[in-house]
This record gives sequence, structure tokens and C-alpha cells, in this order.
Amino acid sequence: MERLDGKSMDLVRTNIEALKQLFPEVVTEGKIDFEKLKLVLGEEIEKRNERYEFTWYGKTQAMKLAQTPSTGTLRPDKQSSKNWDTTENVYIEGDNLEVLKLLQKSYFGKIKMIYIDPPYNTGKDFVYKDDFRDNIKNYKEMTQQTTKANTETNGRYHTDWLNMMYPRLKLARNLLREDGVIFISIDDHEMANLKKICDEIFGEENFIGVFVVNSTPNARDYGHIGKMHEYVLFYAKNIEMTQTYMLPNEEKAFKYEDEMGGFNIHPLYNSNVAFNNTNRPNLFYPFYLNPLKKIDEHFYEISLEKKERWIEIYPPKSIKDNVQFVWRWGKDKAKLGLMKEIIGYKTEDGEYRIVQKMRHTEKIIRSLLLERSYTSRRGTAEIEQIFGKKIFTFPKPVELIYTFVKVATEKDSLVLDFFSGSATLAEAVMKLNSEDHGNRRYVLIQLPERCDGSTEAYKAGYKNICEIGKERIRRAGEKIVQETGKTDLDIGFKVFTLDSSNMKTWDPDFENLEQTLLDLQNNMKEDRTKEDLLYEILLKIGLPLTTPIEEIDYNGKTIYNVGFGSVLLCLEDDIDLDIVHEMMKHQSEHLSPKVIFKESGFINDSVKMNAIQTLKKNGINDVRSV
Repeated sequence: MERLDGKSMDLVRTNIEALKQLFPEVVTEGKIDFEKLKLVLGEEIEKRNERYEFTWYGKTQAMKLAQTPSTGTLRPDKQSSKNWDTTENVYIEGDNLEVLKLLQKSYFGKIKMIYIDPPYNTGKDFVYKDDFRDNIKNYKEMTQQTTKANTETNGRYHTDWLNMMYPRLKLARNLLREDGVIFISIDDHEMANLKKICDEIFGEENFIGVFVVNSTPNARDYGHIGKMHEYVLFYAKNIEMTQTYMLPNEEKAFKYEDEMGGFNIHPLYNSNVAFNNTNRPNLFYPFYLNPLKKIDEHFYEISLEKKERWIEIYPPKSIKDNVQFVWRWGKDKAKLGLMKEIIGYKTEDGEYRIVQKMRHTEKIIRSLLLERSYTSRRGTAEIEQIFGKKIFTFPKPVELIYTFVKVATEKDSLVLDFFSGSATLAEAVMKLNSEDHGNRRYVLIQLPERCDGSTEAYKAGYKNICEIGKERIRRAGEKIVQETGKTDLDIGFKVFTLDSSNMKTWDPDFENLEQTLLDLQNNMKEDRTKEDLLYEILLKIGLPLTTPIEEIDYNGKTIYNVGFGSVLLCLEDDIDLDIVHEMMKHQSEHLSPKVIFKESGFINDSVKMNAIQTLKKNGINDVRSV
């Protein structure tokens, strides 16, 4: 029976396996032969000492930190949660570095959109101090203290911030879907540095753009200039797979009209150079236009079949990049829309084009976000409206995050914010779901930074930021339900807290070795519950924290049926064969389940061996212990 590894996903091993799949000849006994790798890569190797790169003191350590597995866990906190049994939303209290590590197996490649509003490093905000050796212990010590600012007098003012951000962004990228995107709010202090590390982590080719947000219309006097704006960097994980969505444009006016209603026209070719005839050959084909036959005063007859004296039209080329554009529609789709939604047109310059009728009252998101609803003052007012007092200063306004979620996600997307602050993202998701009947879900992560005793938040009974965030979600959710009448809306959230593993480690007391050995007979810590251990197991085997769990009571002992029989667990003591037979009744009809027991849980070793053999005879070979 295999013992479960108590660590989070080993990213170094994952990277080696990825290289092994591409170049099996460069991996020898689990290690990379760099000389062979150089041969395989041929001429594509940078040998010069002088080359463009962005580096700082501690960067190597920061990279290692991102790859070091975590031995921690996330403990369920049902008391602080809302609608625990039905919600698919998650709120996690803890150091986001460790939490991001713990989420790697369960959420790898599953997040559609990330939004974060990290510390801006202004000299007043808190910057996380990571500990390479034991970050869980460091986190516990840190959250018992008053948070300290990264002051400008600190000799490593920028490097401390970069060392904090780099590993978190590396881990965050892993969680994104291939078509996923990330939005990062920032101001002038670290804008340039953030752009450089994002270019390195996400790839310069995946930089979509930067938004300028009119955050302070009345301007703040910073000496010599009145600052009115902040930035939001926008990156894709894979620009070739990224899809975004339009925003409503209530001021839209139509120039043309047919029996279907008003429309404007737009060239059918895709002007994004990332899509071209090399990587999208199915979107490169000719249309044929009849210059002698108009279907009305503006438009011409077109076909996909070659006809005598008809003009052959391909997508144009990009003059700047010398790239061949392609159509936005494939040939099969074009056949269905021909002469209905796709027509021919002659420009004022006498050029014939293939155009699409655009009927929607929508617009692409603009890089200048100037609306009053995007200001920091609006965000502060929203908090004051929810709580009746100003207990959180300058949170991001709901409308800003709502806009990003609307642009970047489908109705069933999963979104993440690992600097969640007052939990604006949660309210934005609930608001959008209430409008379009969506089922978007969120994962929020926040360090429980303590509120200063002199603040309105502390006086109102909120000891840390997490308490503010959770209460904001509760109140905002109820408000949205009351205003919309949508009683089927998911306004709940499951709370988890970062902690050390539920399992005892081999750390013997040599002066009392006998007692140490006795203690290890039951390797679960005394102050932990079976449910604590259950969720640690889910994380370590790679199941999401909202996976359905059924508790089965059998002769006074609990069997956990996870994911409709895909994983079966019994974490009780005195397990006998009757329990094993009962567990088999609940296995999935479609796949062989994982079966997990507590290592010391069986009545004796004979029962343990019989249990393993019984499971194998019934086709269940994945049997593990903790």
C-alpha cells in the first residue's frame, strides 16, 4: 500500500518530465544532461555574456522558492463559511505563496482569469517577507506581529518587492488555462519592474496591453504633478488561444439596415498578427466578388466558388509585419453566412472588400478607462455603503473588476485573486452572474493582516483584513439577492485556513525516543480532525476543494465518498473487512477509484493485507495510506 506524499506538486520534477516528453534523450537517471540538450537545440543557444536580461539581488532564490514544494495544508473552517454544502466558491486565509503551492495539483491549468491588486511598494504598504527554509512557520510568526512597511530607506527597496512578486507570479501562471489571462493593478512605483518580470514569466509575446485607469479624477498632489491614474497590466498565457468578449455600447448607432434590422460593417479578416496563414491555414482561402452586380446601393454579390470575370479576394497582408492575415470565419461557417452576414463592399478608394454585418451593440474594451465608476473614491463609497462606515480605504471599485471579468470569462469560468483585500472580485462575480445567469466561481486568497487598533475597522470588531473580506461577501451577496430576486445565485463560500500538515513529521526527541515512537503509532496531530486530514488528502492527490463529498455512516464509522465514487476514504481506527466491503459498494461505475486509509487504522496487519487483496480482486489497484 503506497504512502501518500505529504508535499504539494513538485514543479521541478514536472518540468523534467515535460523535457523528457519533448527530448527523451537528454534525461539520464532522472536528471538533465545539458550537453545533450545543447546538441538537440542546435544553434538556438545564447552563448554571449552580454545579453538583454533583467536581474536583481535574490532572483535565483526567488526562482527556487517558486519550485520548492509546500508541506502545509488548508484546514476547513465551516463556522466562518456560508452555504458550505452547496457553494462552489472558496476563500482562503493564508500566505499566498504557500497557498499557491498547495493549489498546484488541484487547480493546475483550470483558472480562466486572475486579477490581483498587489502592494504597490509605496513605502507604506506591507510587503511579504518569505522564508526559504520554513515559510509555514514564518507565516505563523508574521501574522502575530504588526505588519511592517517596505520603507524607501530600506537598501533593497525594489529587490524585496521583486522577490515577493516573482515566485507568486510564476506559480500563478501554472494555474491559468491555456486560454487564460491575468490582470495586475499597479502604479508608477513598480510599473516598469512589474512589466519586465511579467515579460519574463508570461512571455513578451503574450503581453496584450496596459490599461490606464482614471482612479483619482481630482488628482493627488505628488509634487510637480497631480496624479490621476493607475495602471492594469494585461497578459495572456497563450495569446494564440486567448479569446475575450465585447462590452455593451449603449451609444451605438447603425449606418445600414436590412430586413433583420440595423447593422454596421467590419472587414472579415483578422488583423491580429498572431493569427496568420502559417498557424491558421484553415482560415486562409479566397472569396469571389461580382463587380457587375450589386445587391443594393451599397453591397455586391459574393461567392466561395470561382466564376468568370469575378474578382478573387484574399485577406490582405500586414505591411508593417509582413504577415499574411487570415479570415475570422472558417469556410464552413462562411458558407452559412454568405450573402446574409457576409457581403461584398467597395471602399471610397475603389477597393473591393469582404465585410461582415455587425449587428451587436457592443464594443471592444478600451485601454483608457476613464469612467467615474472606476475611481478609488467609488470603491471606498461602496465599502461605506455595505458596512455603514469607512473601514477599508481605497479598495478597487466593483465596476472595474466586473468589467475585467465580463471581458475575460465565460459563464462557467473559475477566477482567482490571491491579493483579495476587501474581496471586490467576489462581489463582481456575483453581480455578473446575477445579470447573465452565469455560474462563475472564485478562489480568493488573503493574508490575515492585522488591523491597527486605531482604525475604524478594528473599532468595529474586525481584527484582520480577512474578517472584513468575508463579511463583505456575506453582505454584498444578500444585497444582490434582495435587489435581483435571484434566489438560485451562489452567494456562499467555503473558508480554509493555511496551517502546517495534519500529520506528525519524523522529528525524534532523542532524550525520550520511546515516547516519540509511541506518538508516531498514530501519525495524526492531536488537535486535528478527520475532516482536516480529508481536505489535505484532496489537495495532495489533486482534487479541487469544492469536489462533492458524501459522508456515509457505517456501523458508527465514517466513509467519505468523494467525487461520486472516484475516491473512497476511511480515516477511522479499527478498520475491518466489513468496512472495506461497504466502501466497494460506492465506487464509480465509470472508473476504478482511489481508496485511501489511515496507515494505523486497521485492526491488525492481517486485516490490512486481506483488505488490499480484496480490493485488488475487485479491480481496485490504487490503494494508498496516510
